[in-house]
Amino acid sequence: MTDPAAPRAIRCHPADSVGIALADLAPGEVVALAGARCTLRGAIPRGHKFALQPHARGDVVRRYGEAIGRATAAIAPGEHVHSHNLATALVGERRYADSGARGAGVAAPPLGTWRGYPRADGRFATRNEIWLLPTVGCVAPLAELAAREASLRHAGRIDAIAGFGHPHGCSQLGDDLAGTRAALAALCDNPNAGGVVLIGLGCESNQLDALIACVPERSRAKLRVLRAQDAGDEVAEVMALVDDLVDELAPVQRVEALAAALTVGLKCGGSDALSGLTANPLLGRFSERLAASGGRVILTEIPEIFGAEDALLARAVSPEVFEAAGGLVNRFKRHYLDAGLPVSENPSPGNIAGGITTLEEKSLGAVQKAGAVPLADVIAYGETVSRAGLTLLEAPGNDAVSSTALAAAGAGLILFTTGRGTPLGFPVPTVKVASNSGLAAAKPGWIDFDAGALLGGDADAVLEAFSGRLLAIASGEATAAERSGQRVVALWKRGVTL
Repeated sequence: MTDPAAPRAIRCHPADSVGIALADLAPGEVVALAGARCTLRGAIPRGHKFALQPHARGDVVRRYGEAIGRATAAIAPGEHVHSHNLATALVGERRYADSGARGAGVAAPPLGTWRGYPRADGRFATRNEIWLLPTVGCVAPLAELAAREASLRHAGRIDAIAGFGHPHGCSQLGDDLAGTRAALAALCDNPNAGGVVLIGLGCESNQLDALIACVPERSRAKLRVLRAQDAGDEVAEVMALVDDLVDELAPVQRVEALAAALTVGLKCGGSDALSGLTANPLLGRFSERLAASGGRVILTEIPEIFGAEDALLARAVSPEVFEAAGGLVNRFKRHYLDAGLPVSENPSPGNIAGGITTLEEKSLGAVQKAGAVPLADVIAYGETVSRAGLTLLEAPGNDAVSSTALAAAGAGLILFTTGRGTPLGFPVPTVKVASNSGLAAAKPGWIDFDAGALLGGDADAVLEAFSGRLLAIASGEATAAERSGQRVVALWKRGVTL
């Protein structure tokens, strides 16, 4: 049942020239928002925009107080604003000017403790698992088969035994092969993998010895290795390696850990126009609490920063971080341009159906996941986070590729906001946060938290409930994706295939 007291529309910022429908609005409906009043000239679907003031062709349209594009036709107050009359104003590479302002600490209440698994190198894990990782796609089914059999054999002794297949590791050259190797080596280093079985074929480009050499020293002791071409019964030999690792890991128990020991990756996928109003700002406020506690936050999806990078760069803690972040954004733009594609080739059809029109609009909503946390570091794909605060990670926007990159960078949890819904999970616990209550109600098997409660609700109470839920998940409560077995990896392939 619809709450008659719930707001029907919102103006995100006093400088905005559009309002956002929070429910399906009817033609002729009078909408009064802070400092603006208009009569709707047509139906406005939930999540879509309508003009609060007249726009001439070429005028800037503003949401979140920032430009989200330019009008492609005259727009009257109360008129629907979308792809038929609004277009991106994004250009290619830019020269970013460092104002000298530096990201300051965030004043936010610190988080409480959680219960994690201690590792020998001093880190803490949110799960105590064994991961089977193939060096090459040829042995991916072997890794997944052995993981399923081992899970039945050792049910209840550790949190999970997971096989993560992928199609890469051969027919790759140069930087492309190096990227696959770096990502797999970094996954070996994630503390949630208490043990790792690396399964090679034997003749692949991604040779086991070269891969092991890329694994950080602190994680090499937990590796077990099998070359399938050299094995007799390769399934039996993999199972024996897993058996030994289970015996080692089963006695490990959770202990109390500070929030500073927690590393969280931020992700959005299947976004709608409410994502930037509810779910992403909620992640932003949690990120501020985690950073205030000394924890680590990782932001990626670089193409979904295009159009919102100025606000992010302004929070860089040093000139070096500013230059690294600006350079990363420009390299992604150059990657698009070299392929003959516009940098604005986004949003997706689902985003557009949900009310997002331009990449600027999508990006300005997406970067809210990091709140106002100072930008402390920039790392390459396959590298691991090392600094407290916010780290910007090189990876594209694709859900599976970027989420795998977050796990490889050391995330113990991935916080994944969505307005349209998606069931997919990744190597580490993936917390699905719905931007609207309708999605949360329709897909309880997908969604872990309903950020739609922020619409007309007590924002502080919702944040407190969200923070408590995340600490409980970090301490062992299963996510929806874990319960349904939705866990995959996807590697970023950038080069030619031989």
